[in-house]
Amino acid sequence: MTTQRRQMQIGEVAERTGLSLRTIRHYESVGLITPSARSKGGFRLYTEADVERLMVVRRMKPLDFSLEEMRELLQLLDRLTTDDRRMDTTERERLRERLDAYHKITEARCETLRARLLAAEDFAATLRRHLHDSA
Repeated sequence: MTTQRRQMQIGEVAERTGLSLRTIRHYESVGLITPSARSKGGFRLYTEADVERLMVVRRMKPLDFSLEEMRELLQLLDRLTTDDRRMDTTERERLRERLDAYHKITEARCETLRARLLAAEDFAATLRRHLHDSA
């Protein structure tokens, strides 16, 4: 028995991910995402797995990952999540070390964003005080 995967057109994917059509097309053109299929009319068709991949890309964006870093990280995740019995222990360990390096970069960038947010919130509070004091 075959199971048919639900396919979505780009508009639904854009709505679900919060990404613009243009951004999704751009990510396709730079090789970060590939639609799973095309309709007879040539429309891009995406699956849940494609949406999940786009969400990974979307989550990397605020952390200032370059397109090349995004591409490498996606490939790394693909390799590690694939049950590739041909991959030897050394290769799997090398991939895990690379993933750990990306994890450390991500944690550091999150900390930087937290610090920037605190500074921004402090500034907003300063403006509120000035508004209150001048009333």
